[in-house]
Amino acid sequence: MATVPQSAQELFNEQVPNAIAKAPDKAREIGAIYLFKITGDGGGEWTVDLASAEPSCKAGTHGAAQCTIEVTHDDFKAMLGNPAMGMQLYFQGKLKVTGDPMLATKLQKLFSMGA
Repeated sequence: MATVPQSAQELFNEQVPNAIAKAPDKAREIGAIYLFKITGDGGGEWTVDLASAEPSCKAGTHGAAQCTIEVTHDDFKAMLGNPAMGMQLYFQGKLKVTGDPMLATKLQKLFSMGA
C-alpha cells in the first residue's frame, strides 16, 4: 500500500478496496479467496476475493475462503510495518493460517498493489 495503514480497518475498508478497484486484473492474478480474522480493538473480519471476475474486499465472511489468516490486531499492525514479521509470528503461534498455506505467501503481492 502507498502508506502504512494505522489499523486493519483502514487497510481492509479503504486501501485494499481502492487498490483492487484501480487494478482488478492485477488482483485476479493472485487468484485466491482470503478470510482475515483480526481480533482486538481495531480488528474485524474481512473476505478478500481475488478469484472472482469482480475482485472485492468486504467486511464479514463471504463464500468459502481458500486461506484464512487469524492474528491479533497488535501483531497485525506490527506485520504491516515489517512484513518479515509474519514468519516470526507464525512460528511463535501468534499467526494462524488455515486452508492453503502457500496462498499466504501471495499476500505481499496484494499489499504491494497500491504502492
